[in-house]
Amino acid sequence: MNLYDSELQVIAVAESLAATLGADENHTVAAAVMDTHGRIHTGVNVHHFTGGPCAELVAIGNAAAAGAGPLVTIAAAGDGGRGLLSPCGRCRQVILDLHPDALVAVPRSGSAGPAGSATIAPISVLLPHYYRQPDSAPQRLLRFHPRYYEAATSGRKNLTVRWKESHSPGPALAYFEHTEHAPVPVDITSVNTHRLSELTTQILQLQAGSSIEGYVANLRDHYPTMPEDADVDVVTFQLSAVNI
Repeated sequence: MNLYDSELQVIAVAESLAATLGADENHTVAAAVMDTHGRIHTGVNVHHFTGGPCAELVAIGNAAAAGAGPLVTIAAAGDGGRGLLSPCGRCRQVILDLHPDALVAVPRSGSAGPAGSATIAPISVLLPHYYRQPDSAPQRLLRFHPRYYEAATSGRKNLTVRWKESHSPGPALAYFEHTEHAPVPVDITSVNTHRLSELTTQILQLQAGSSIEGYVANLRDHYPTMPEDADVDVVTFQLSAVNI
């Protein structure tokens, strides 16, 4: 996935903080996280033989202390010019349980590298066949391109199709990516899984003049690695009562 300026900013903050480390071997990795209001929170790892926290977990804690709410982007970088780092397995599980809709910046090589070689991936993709902590009840995000802000907040748009986002009925925040618009509370009313080949104009509630082919083409632009006949979720939602 291509990176937006806001995502590159998160990476840059992590790498800038990492560049200040190195004098103390107990602090060698820096992390930066962005919340739904565009604020960036940071942290560094705390190495200890008892199992000190990784930088990502410290940044998540600092964000929580600032009342950040759900996080949208996470990145970590190593000292000594090591560049962007992929999160470890424990961090992936924690992020999935606490911020399941976060996107995580990782090096394309899968190990470490400069921001120019970075890509971005949903945390669920970084932890395939994951275990979901049954007691976790994180605030969910329903991400939208900013062009849908007016349609979604006016109630004209109430359906979206998602791939590998694991949504379920219940409250969520409609988050309009890379804009100054504040997130909007919504209720996800239904989630139904279909093969791409099973989608119809009725299922998608397409207006006259719109085609299934065009809709699927837009989906592929958003999910470039989506298989030819993937299972997708048709998600319906409505504005929460507080917005009506």
